[in-house]
Amino acid sequence: MAFVVTDNCIQCKYTDCVAVCPADAFHEGPNFLVINPIACIDCDLCVPECPADAIHQFNGVADKFEQLIIE
Repeated sequence: MAFVVTDNCIQCKYTDCVAVCPADAFHEGPNFLVINPIACIDCDLCVPECPADAIHQFNGVADKFEQLIIE
């Protein structure tokens, strides 16, 4: 199950999560980072590096965030 970035990442300036990603799965959006679910290898290295607590497994995302992901 791929990891996703939630809205805690909006306007976050930290890129520690990007630096540790061995799959280069992160891409920069206009105000936040996104994870390419096809490139993500589910290694979990990015999660503890995120100071905004914005990275979660897709199946562990709260309902309020799931609609944002689907859109």
